[in-house]
Amino acid sequence: MPAWVIDKYGKNEVLRFTKNAAVPIIHYPNEVIVKVHAAGINPIDISMRGGYGAATMAMKRDPLNINQAGNEFPLILGRDVSGEIMECGLDVNYFKPGDQVWAAVPPWKQGALAEFVVLSANEVSHKPKSLGHVEAASIPYVAATAWSAIVNTGGLNKDNGAKKRVLILGGSGGVGTFAIQMIKAWGSHVTVTCSQKAERLVRDLGADDVVDYTAEPVEKQLQALEKFDLILDNVGGETEKWALDFLKPWNGAKYVTLITPFLHNTDLLGLADGMMQSGVTIGCKVMKHLRKGVHYRWGFFAPSGPTLDEISEMVDSGKVRPVVEEVFSFAQVPQAFQKVEQGHARGKTVVSITEDQKD
Repeated sequence: MPAWVIDKYGKNEVLRFTKNAAVPIIHYPNEVIVKVHAAGINPIDISMRGGYGAATMAMKRDPLNINQAGNEFPLILGRDVSGEIMECGLDVNYFKPGDQVWAAVPPWKQGALAEFVVLSANEVSHKPKSLGHVEAASIPYVAATAWSAIVNTGGLNKDNGAKKRVLILGGSGGVGTFAIQMIKAWGSHVTVTCSQKAERLVRDLGADDVVDYTAEPVEKQLQALEKFDLILDNVGGETEKWALDFLKPWNGAKYVTLITPFLHNTDLLGLADGMMQSGVTIGCKVMKHLRKGVHYRWGFFAPSGPTLDEISEMVDSGKVRPVVEEVFSFAQVPQAFQKVEQGHARGKTVVSITEDQKD
C-alpha cells in the first residue's frame, strides 16, 4: 500500500514515500482495519521522527524484548485518523465495514500516513456526522490528550465545570484550541496565553481573558486576575517556576503539565532507571507544592473510543468545532511536517489522503 515511512530517526529527509508498505492485518479479534481518508500531524510526530520516546515505544511494542533493536522500521507516523472501516475482527460488534470513523492512533502503533491502519475497536469512534474527513482528522489526538489531562488528571468535567476558573498556557495550538471550547461548553471561565496574532482566534473559540506573552512577562499580567482552579500547561520550561503561584491555595486546585521529562528520561537512562528518575522527579514536585496547598500533576495522552464518542456529540451539537490551520495533499507530507516543526500553530495541520468526502 502507499505510505510515508521512516527507516531511521532523523530530520525531515528521513521521510520516504513508498507504494510497497506492508498492508496491516488483523492479529486480534478486537481489531479493525480503517481505510484512511485524512490524517492529522502533531508535534509528537516531529519528536518521534527524531527518535523521541523510542525506548518506551519499543517496550510497549515488544514487552518481552524478543525482537532485535530497530525492528520498528519502516515506521509510519501520523497520530490522527479519519476514515472508513474496511474489516472487523470476530469480537467487534460496535462497528461494521463502511462505518465512517475517527481515532487517535497510540504512538506505539503504526500511524495513519498510509492507505490503511489497524486499531483496537476500543480506540475507535463513529466520527461526527457534521464533519468531513479532513476536519474530523484535526481533532482526535488533541481531544484525547486534552480530555486525559483536564478530566482524568485535572478532575474537571461537564458536571463540576460551571464557574470554575481555568488558565490554559499556550492556547493557540491543537490541544489549546480544543481545550478552550470543551471547557467553555462546561461553563468555566477560561483565560488563555498566546501571541497577539492568535488573540482573535482564541477569543472566537470562547476565551474570556487573553494574555499576550509578547507584550510583557505573563506572570506580571496574571497578577491582575483572580487565581485559578485549574492550569493546563502546554508550554513547559520556565512556566513551572511561577505558574503554580496563580492557583487557589488549599482549594483542591491543580496544575497539569503536558510537558514532562518521562520519555526523555527513559530514552536517556533506559526504561527502569528512566522510570525511577521520573518517579523521583514528580514525587519531589508533588510534595513541594502540596505544602503550599496546590496539586502538581503530569498529563499524558490516553487513547479512548468512548471519550471520542462524547466529543463527537459535542461537535455535532455545535459546542466544539475543528480548527484547521492548513491542509496538505498526501504528496506534501514533508511540507506538512515542516509546517508543524516551525511551531506557533493556529490550530491543526491535516493531510488529505483521499479526496475529502462527506458521508
